[in-house]
Amino acid sequence: MYLEAPQLCEPSVEDAIDRHPLIVTPDTALLDVIDLMGQRRSRTCALTPSHGSALAKANSTSCAIIQQDNQVLGILTERDIVRLAATRIQDQPLPVSDFMASPVVTLVEDDFQDVFSALFLFRRYKIRHLVIVDEHQQLRGVVSQDSLRQLVRPANLLKMRRVSDVMTTPVIHAFESTSILDLAQQMTEHRVSCVVIIEEDEEYDLRNIGLIPVGIITERDIVQFQSLRLDMAKIQARDVMSAPLFLLNPGDSLLMAYEEMQRRRVRRLVVSWDWGKGLGILTQTSLLKIFDPMEMYSVIDSLQQTVQELEEEVERLKQG
Repeated sequence: MYLEAPQLCEPSVEDAIDRHPLIVTPDTALLDVIDLMGQRRSRTCALTPSHGSALAKANSTSCAIIQQDNQVLGILTERDIVRLAATRIQDQPLPVSDFMASPVVTLVEDDFQDVFSALFLFRRYKIRHLVIVDEHQQLRGVVSQDSLRQLVRPANLLKMRRVSDVMTTPVIHAFESTSILDLAQQMTEHRVSCVVIIEEDEEYDLRNIGLIPVGIITERDIVQFQSLRLDMAKIQARDVMSAPLFLLNPGDSLLMAYEEMQRRRVRRLVVSWDWGKGLGILTQTSLLKIFDPMEMYSVIDSLQQTVQELEEEVERLKQG
């Protein structure tokens, strides 16, 4: 596998800002916003009630900014849509303002000097999108966990950490026959971004074996199903899940995991070990944990201690 050279220069935070986020007005129909979020990525799209043709030019994005008179009023994310899908309330012809999250967590662009300022706000407010504004609170762009993951990737730090260091366990899982509606409800109940689909067997409870992951359904999939107006109560996971899976091992390096995410253009990978008796998930959220200042200080401290122990051992060997 090709390994990119370690990134030694400091990344530019400018590259993490999406300057063309999806913007809608508060009276835009929720279903229209879901359509826009579910369509293919393009550079930009602004929708007003009188611009219906914009639907054909929409982009695939993980959030929509609700704005009026150049003021940011709210935000709608993929997780919000999954929550609405679980209640089936999204089928009602209501404006997006009824469902948007408000007020919005923002960061003044001049204060966005490094990635740690964004990571701090992500963790403090438990969000995955940060709205960037100017000193007059005018929208300048959006930073997401995905854009930060693309930006922050020092190879040496990733090489030193293992998947087991940051993966999440236990994992929410379901059988292949589970309906998409039920999966959306599970995502909402457990506040997770995906459900791992496991192999279904009539003798499953009688066999002393682990879980066999065969597919995955994510928040982004739910958005797509909503935009296609699918009846999620009648569709089973096996019919629409992403499969086959690429499975990580807990001992794999985070660099390898990162490169697989890049190559496969995914935001999460399933971790499996002991023939399925252990199951975990590595997401871009968990991958970014290693860039938390406290995590980095811990790694540096551990390395310094190791170096000191090696130096002391060398000194003892010299004296002996």
